[in-house]
Amino acid sequence: MKKNIAIIMGGYSNEYKISLLSGNVVYNTLDTDKYNAYRIHIFEDKWVFVNDMDEEFPIDKNDFSVLVNETKIQFDCVFNAIHGSPGEDGYMQGYFELLNMPQTSCSMYQAALTFNKRDLLATLKPYGIKTAESYYLNFGDIINEDAIVAKVGLPCFVKANKAGSSFGISKVYKKEDLQAAIENSFKEDNEIIIEQFLDGVEVSVGVISYKSETVVLPITEIVSENDFFDYEAKYLGKSQEITPARISEDYANKVRTEAKKIYETLKMKGFSRSEFIFKNDEPYLLEVNTVPGLTKESILPQQATEAGISLKDLFGNAIEEALTK
Repeated sequence: MKKNIAIIMGGYSNEYKISLLSGNVVYNTLDTDKYNAYRIHIFEDKWVFVNDMDEEFPIDKNDFSVLVNETKIQFDCVFNAIHGSPGEDGYMQGYFELLNMPQTSCSMYQAALTFNKRDLLATLKPYGIKTAESYYLNFGDIINEDAIVAKVGLPCFVKANKAGSSFGISKVYKKEDLQAAIENSFKEDNEIIIEQFLDGVEVSVGVISYKSETVVLPITEIVSENDFFDYEAKYLGKSQEITPARISEDYANKVRTEAKKIYETLKMKGFSRSEFIFKNDEPYLLEVNTVPGLTKESILPQQATEAGISLKDLFGNAIEEALTK
């Protein structure tokens, strides 16, 4: 019997448009011989099933079911395609865990930890994972530009601590521009992280659980046409994403080892994509994404294709692993 799969997409953050694109890729790719796929839009003002005629049916949050033409539909598994909150920060994971409903992304704790850049880096540091020098600010803190520059130098990156798709991020070259960059980041989050600029090759490494094994996908090199890998570079074609990356085998082995170590140290499952920059021949971790983009422009699908894994197999495997755990 075919399984009913709820593909959750949308979300509460500025990433919702990308999430809708990712979710629809999953919807149009899943094997229809195995699965009945349902598009579920999750927004702050509504949770709804959207059919092919764009009719909306409200989700019953008590058991995550939906009533369609007097027929109650219950789901066997949830495919999580929500980037940002509440799909990537632990909220949806916790909700589904309480309902005892299988879902494709990592567990609640891992999602919350990886979504918080500051907490993630602090957790991994004792395991020998290298990271850029950083300075933290919470909303309302006194801003001491001299102390910031003394700690991280210039240029530096000012980032929202809990945001994705490069929202709320600025590259700052002059001390007098720090205030505006900080205010920009606080529009996205009440916590920010200011990081040392690392001048080196940037790579992205997908790590997934595939057929019950931890698999490191081919490495992608990021070459941005803009000053850094911002929203335009990620989604509007202002970058080259070269898979496999044009790096030495020594570099490749080092970053593969680090990415797999992070995945297994954090006891991850499902998809992940870790970003690194090489400095002094060593990979430095920038961040870990647990619900990476799944659009045709996104990095993880490119890596899976290079590895010989079709998107149908990639998505189907995620569902089958969730159902068996």
